[in-house]
Amino acid sequence: MIIGVPSEIKQDEYRVSLLPVGVEELVRDGHRVLVQKGAGVGSGIHDDDYRAAGAEIVDTAETVFAEAEMIIKVKEPLKAEWPLLRPKQILFTYFHFAADEELTRNVLETGATAVAYETLRGRNGGLPCLTPMSEVAGRMSIQEGAKYLERPQEGRGILLGGVPGVSPAHIVIFGGGVVGKNAARIAAGFQADVIILDINVDRLRYLEDIMPPNVTTLYSDRHNIREQLTLADLVIGGVLIPGAKAPKLVRVEDLQIMKPGAVVIDVCVDQGGCFETTRPTTHSEPTYVEGEIVHYAVTNMPGAVGRTSTYALCNVTFPYARLLAKHGLAGACDFDEGLREAVNMFGGKITNQAVAETFGMTCSEYNPGA
Repeated sequence: MIIGVPSEIKQDEYRVSLLPVGVEELVRDGHRVLVQKGAGVGSGIHDDDYRAAGAEIVDTAETVFAEAEMIIKVKEPLKAEWPLLRPKQILFTYFHFAADEELTRNVLETGATAVAYETLRGRNGGLPCLTPMSEVAGRMSIQEGAKYLERPQEGRGILLGGVPGVSPAHIVIFGGGVVGKNAARIAAGFQADVIILDINVDRLRYLEDIMPPNVTTLYSDRHNIREQLTLADLVIGGVLIPGAKAPKLVRVEDLQIMKPGAVVIDVCVDQGGCFETTRPTTHSEPTYVEGEIVHYAVTNMPGAVGRTSTYALCNVTFPYARLLAKHGLAGACDFDEGLREAVNMFGGKITNQAVAETFGMTCSEYNPGA
């Protein structure tokens, strides 16, 4: 198979989708790997590293897309890349279709096969390709929250851990999954007062067992959400419904009961966000103020720490990329049923139920013979 690795063109995106060691393995398996010039620079990986591993370095994305049978990316294809896609070409990347109807309809029209990291199921039932970036984003959320709580950043002027005689920050985390757990661990290390809300009582019991004493768990209902919003200095949104839009847990009117200068970090912005007031931002302009509340909603948070994120992501995506290269889409899905769930589009049809329901489309069963 011919495998292509284009440079990421999303603003402030520094990750790359394949490491040199991955290139070496694929070439050893008998495949060709095309890497766009400069694709790895943001992660500290240079063209010579790829060339030494056996990759062919090409000048343009147009060449990569035109020749490759499978494209491996990090972020969803942007408008400039849509015309480069072609029928039955495999595109293996994050898509988050449910949050973007324009992306969904345009990729659908190309006839390309969309294999989405975020809906790929592991053998234990988890989401292995989403987990490492959720770990990064969860940890980063506290790092960013600490910065934007500072008064020069329009925050309340709060130090997360406080000092003797002064209360620490009150941090509220929606969702006790991977994002929430990692955010809580970092926040607890700062000696902040941390609350995790979730609707899964078994998960809350687990978190109660593993977290330090300054982390408290609460069942997530409308009453508890509003009560915690009145106390919060920093709110982290980390809820997930695989493949679907995130639920809106915080309404526009809820901002009125929050402390002026409080900060909200919406980690689930890729899936539409869990605050009604969320709108996507970039690392260059990460925040905006609405209702006297500082909003941070960067759509590619892990992209800012490109080297860490690239290695963490490739560690989990490469085995699946190798499987697709070796067996093709149908063979790989027969070998690993969890990979079948990652197929969101095939043959010009939506094959993911959550995405189809979001936009009132018909969901077709993935049929490799189509």
